[in-house]
Amino acid sequence: MNKDEPINSHTMSVLVDNEPGVLARVVGLFSGRGYNIESLTVAEVSDENNLSRITIVTSGTEMIIEQIKAQLGRLVPIHRVSDLTLEGPHVDRELALVKVGCTGDQRVESLRIADIFRARVVDSTNESFVFEIVGDTGKLDAFIDLMRPLGLKDISRTGVAAIARGTASL
Repeated sequence: MNKDEPINSHTMSVLVDNEPGVLARVVGLFSGRGYNIESLTVAEVSDENNLSRITIVTSGTEMIIEQIKAQLGRLVPIHRVSDLTLEGPHVDRELALVKVGCTGDQRVESLRIADIFRARVVDSTNESFVFEIVGDTGKLDAFIDLMRPLGLKDISRTGVAAIARGTASL
């Protein structure tokens, strides 16, 4: 392996049968080979066809990414593996709930930053806010970084949901 080969992040959409054990098999493939999962979401996408979509964000060299796709494609309950990063335009979003404990000027500043990022206040006490923010991972990371000095207390993130643009479907 070339040590100078770049490591890139890839978003993969994996269409699977919606049945017990499928997610465990996919995650087992990653852990058994030492691949990292940066984000993972799963949702049913077709009730009549009994299908779910697993969206996985992982990173690696080009060779590692190709190995991951090939090994995923060989698992029996998997119908299709799409590397959205390479296959064309796609939309990806993540949701985060961000709890900030603050008073006085820090409270005003946290609201100002939330407004700039289009984050919504979904809970408020005299000493804290819980913000809901939706966007790409970079936007969420930037918002969280700005909240740290203002009293960041807790974060809950959904993971990336992604879909290809255009008219193509399942």
